[in-house]
Amino acid sequence: MRIPRDLSGEKLIKSLKKFGYLQTRQTGSHIRLTRVSEEGEHHITVPNHSPLKIGTLNNILQEIATHLSISKEELLNKL
Repeated sequence: MRIPRDLSGEKLIKSLKKFGYLQTRQTGSHIRLTRVSEEGEHHITVPNHSPLKIGTLNNILQEIATHLSISKEELLNKL
């Protein structure tokens, strides 16, 4: 599955709430999300840009998929 080319940081943050990520702080245009689970805390920083650069979005999705122990394609389907 292709990575969406028109996804904004705001839309990504709203979509990640399904997985338990909550906004914990913001510095300028960068928003820090945290997911607390039995395995521990996971932090990810999402720039609030529109649209997100493809490489940035790819890295964010890969890190989240690794933490959730699913493939990046599964993550994209659930978003």
